[in-house]
Amino acid sequence: MTIKLFDLAATDNRRLSPFCWRIKYALAHKGLPYETVPLRFTEIRGHAGSDFKTVPSIEDKGRLINDSWTIADYLDATYPDRPALFASPGERAAVRFFDNWYGLEIMNRMFMLYVLDIHDVAFPQDHGYFRESREKRLGGKSLEDVTAGREAKLPELRPALRPLRVTLTGQPWLGGDTPNYADYIGLSTFLWAASVNSLPPLEADDSLHDWLTRGFDLFDGMARKVTLNPLSA
Repeated sequence: MTIKLFDLAATDNRRLSPFCWRIKYALAHKGLPYETVPLRFTEIRGHAGSDFKTVPSIEDKGRLINDSWTIADYLDATYPDRPALFASPGERAAVRFFDNWYGLEIMNRMFMLYVLDIHDVAFPQDHGYFRESREKRLGGKSLEDVTAGREAKLPELRPALRPLRVTLTGQPWLGGDTPNYADYIGLSTFLWAASVNSLPPLEADDSLHDWLTRGFDLFDGMARKVTLNPLSA
């Protein structure tokens, strides 16, 4: 049976969840066919009869599995004959460290830059929910206040990406000679940014563009089959 992937969708064929993108890469890496079930923000809670409040979720062999790390571990355990996402416990631990660093230093900064853009590309039916839930998370600040003057905040994001640039100077992928789950985590965050941004995060001469281009081309250009905005002006 084909795996179902529950994905976060927005207007104009945009996909808004970096965590769902990770699982698309993971499924493609393992060569597992899947079909996507797009959901709006307000359709996530209780989807497929579950009590899940987030995506990604997959439905496979009559089971529903939620959370990107749980899904990745499930795919490796359930399909050991397919290419592994984690070649060893040590690799998994190193990728988990990368994920924690990346979330704190990169994804948090991007969220503060693009939270209003996410609202604006979401389906109109989701606007009220998204604004209320995210402004609560932001301590009561409006989306407009949080993103005001964001052009001045870009210089904080770009230097924070330096560890990626340095690593990719000496090797083609974060995983070494071939991409691994660390690459999928990194690429997925930029796919999220490309899905929503009205202010490109990178400069035109940023060396990360080579990695991003090759990453977006992986698996027959899977990432390019949705609407993406430029990542540089």
